Amino acid sequence: MDVNTNTGSTAPSDAGVAARVEAILGGMSLYEKVGQLTQLGLLPNMLGANPEDVIRLGGAGSVLWLTDRKQYNVLQKIAVEESPSKIPLLFALDVIHGYRTVFPTPLALASSWDPSVAERAQTVAAREARAAGLHWTFGPMLDIARDARWGRIVEGAGEDPFLGAAMAAAQVRGFQGDYIGSPEHVLACAKHFAGYGAADGGRDYDPVYLSETQLRNTYFPPFQAAVKANVATFMSAYMDLNDVPATGNRWLLHDVLRGEWGFGGFVVSDAFAVGNLVIQGFARDGRDAAQRALHAGLNMDMASGTYPQHLAGLVEDGSLPMTEIDAAVRPILEMKVRLGLFENPYTDESLLAQVIARPEHRSESRLVAQRSMVLLKNEGGLLPLSKNVSNLAVIGPLADSMEATEGSWMIFDHVPGAVTVLQGLRAKLPGANIQYAPGPQIARDIRSWFDNFTPEENRKPAQAAEQAEAAYQTAIETARGADLVVMVLGENADMAGEAASRASLDLPGRQEELLKAVVALGKPVVLVLLNGRPLSINWAAENVPAILEAWEPGTEGGNAVADILFGDANPGGKLPVSFPRKGSHAPLYYARNLTHSPEGSPMYNPRYWDGLPVPLYPFGFGLSYTSFSITNLQLSAAQVKVGGSLSVTVDVTNTGAVAGDEVVQLYIHQQAGSDSRPMRELRGFERVTLQPGETRSVTLTLGPDELGHWSSSAGKWLQDAEAFDVWVGADSLAELHGGFAVVG
Repeated sequence: MDVNTNTGSTAPSDAGVAARVEAILGGMSLYEKVGQLTQLGLLPNMLGANPEDVIRLGGAGSVLWLTDRKQYNVLQKIAVEESPSKIPLLFALDVIHGYRTVFPTPLALASSWDPSVAERAQTVAAREARAAGLHWTFGPMLDIARDARWGRIVEGAGEDPFLGAAMAAAQVRGFQGDYIGSPEHVLACAKHFAGYGAADGGRDYDPVYLSETQLRNTYFPPFQAAVKANVATFMSAYMDLNDVPATGNRWLLHDVLRGEWGFGGFVVSDAFAVGNLVIQGFARDGRDAAQRALHAGLNMDMASGTYPQHLAGLVEDGSLPMTEIDAAVRPILEMKVRLGLFENPYTDESLLAQVIARPEHRSESRLVAQRSMVLLKNEGGLLPLSKNVSNLAVIGPLADSMEATEGSWMIFDHVPGAVTVLQGLRAKLPGANIQYAPGPQIARDIRSWFDNFTPEENRKPAQAAEQAEAAYQTAIETARGADLVVMVLGENADMAGEAASRASLDLPGRQEELLKAVVALGKPVVLVLLNGRPLSINWAAENVPAILEAWEPGTEGGNAVADILFGDANPGGKLPVSFPRKGSHAPLYYARNLTHSPEGSPMYNPRYWDGLPVPLYPFGFGLSYTSFSITNLQLSAAQVKVGGSLSVTVDVTNTGAVAGDEVVQLYIHQQAGSDSRPMRELRGFERVTLQPGETRSVTLTLGPDELGHWSSSAGKWLQDAEAFDVWVGADSLAELHGGFAVVG
């Protein structure tokens, strides 16, 4: 076998690739062409026909969910040596935030407000995945999510399209490298196109109803940023978008994606989604589903078997022209050519052990986790803690949970190996007396569908009521005997992610009850949150002196938490999503339109009569162990012509005693025009590191992309000649204000 050593250093020419694709395509049978549009799902309980026989006949273009890495070369050998046209397979898997070295989840990466952090994380993920024999990951997920009840909010960058677009491009660069086919990189997949994060009620898979204005101004920008970053593939979404399932939506997959944006890669469905068109009441039967999906612009059928069952027959009876089949196959072949799979189809099975052993991978994971954490409260300067503490209690069901530390959406058959918070604290304070008590277990009320893939013997048994009560009392007594308490609370890994939406955002189980009991002891308490979504921690925000949002921080998460708590790293992350006070307040986001009775007016009252609807913590919020001032707002011009640009400059000063990071955030508001515009929109940001007393000028640019919008009234992109407000500060409530005008 020729081993793929990934030694290429330059991208092949477009003309050369195109010519080679046409040569391959010209020698393929109809069966083989349909095979390239077919992805086999090789989970044990999803197998139909013998996959080796299918591959041998040329009936598959890609394989996913294969967890036995040794089978990659076995199946590839069949494809390239025994199939008629000898076309190599693409091996794919969900590598969302790490392969073996796990990084913080994407929502946490966005909390860094540092695109280079996301790029570095996905570079390591790609390196390990490629060494394992994979060519393609189903990431990044680019769905804007403004409803924290939606489980998959953990996989994206939060509520804002500008921040989401920056993180989208960075992740594509990390996965793919400088060009498609870069050594030690994989194909990226922008998913789920489009609007998936706006499901009714935050319920995963439910229908989505969004105006074209909302789609273009809010939900499309991260996907368009991925196209500009040369993303290789897209994935269609499951749900109905305005009554047309995304997998059969020609306006999305053809008119917008290819026609307007010029996307040249290929589109894969989400799992079984082509066949699901029948269940959704869109297609009459499988034959109709196959024809509709292909005509919409869907290249590859993920695991439903609908394409291989029906496409050939549709061509043979004249219902589908061969030109549509050829057009769907071309970009798939192109990616295989660009990856160099025809020359080097196999992987060195010894390579993964060498790659994952690189110490810099864990160092990167620790650094990224540090930069992703958000300090929500630090009353009285309780943090950072002194390393002289000698008697510490660590309390909570997640304190020693590797699963909760690594988080949701791990690759199939992943064995957890994270440093937990308890382990990180013990490593940080080897001489201290650190006592641990988990308290009562927490669990979903309704089990996850993904539990079907976990052997029964590996599942934790449910805790009986008397066991939970004993654990509760033990935790209180453990805290009573300590000088300082670190509570580690939040959600289990299976409480966020796919099929993990929630009606409530409260702490699950008896966690808040336990927190109240521990705080009542009168000890200093630090709360560390491990979670995949914003939580309604209203009582904690009022009564716990220090709160650190650690999200799901990955392999080195426990060490990173300890670094933050004891001052070896200064938190500088900011929230990429608003924290509602109640789950019933969702969707809640900062970029809302002004109403006739704006917040604070006499008629405001304040919208709900049973509680404030404003966020507990606003978008962009995050504290530090030092303090900053942002002053001296300067605009390069008082007026700018339509299509022109201006710069906005501020001075940022570290006014505290230690070095730290501040994220300078720029927001605008168009005061009038062809459409009502949101009261504030993020249009620039930069994370800077400053020494005590240091001042630095930060300049951000506003151009036509930042100042324009899709107009409902005009039905097109436009830039109004109108007056604008501009604010610069440390979160979405920034008060430093200026103004300018766009003139025609």
